[in-house]
Amino acid sequence: MFTPFHTMPEDSRIWVYQSDRPFSVDEVIKIKELMLPFIENWTAHNQQLAAGYEIRYNRFILIAIDEKMALASGCSIDKSVNIIRQLEQELNVSLMNRNLFAFKENDQVVLLPGKLFEEKIINGEIKDDTIVFNNLVDKKANLSTDWEVPFSKSWHKQLFAPLGI
Repeated sequence: MFTPFHTMPEDSRIWVYQSDRPFSVDEVIKIKELMLPFIENWTAHNQQLAAGYEIRYNRFILIAIDEKMALASGCSIDKSVNIIRQLEQELNVSLMNRNLFAFKENDQVVLLPGKLFEEKIINGEIKDDTIVFNNLVDKKANLSTDWEVPFSKSWHKQLFAPLGI
């Protein structure tokens, strides 16, 4: 059952998929064409899931499930991964590359592979107040507090701590 993302309860479980490049207008339309019927018919153990999705910054696809209605199962999560893989193929985009780091630079979302991200840290281009994206958030409520965070308060800072920053 499709539920608009903004009306999903704050304790809804979420998954964040980031694109390696911005979506075009036509691609956003294609995403909507594929995601809406998928969400409307998404089930777990033959129980309808109350779910929604949203596209943010033309880079991120967020999927949410209200698990008070029905819990996501391994099979239902696999179904969502399959729709993401289908989008990757149809749009020729990467949505599951966890080796890309997303951050804001001049109010634009930038993604870089780990080595280039590390170079920006070493060169002082990524500072403690640089906003980075924590795509590991798992609840809708955490989007407002834990998704876009300063580098100094992110897991990214701990990952790159051996660099002496």
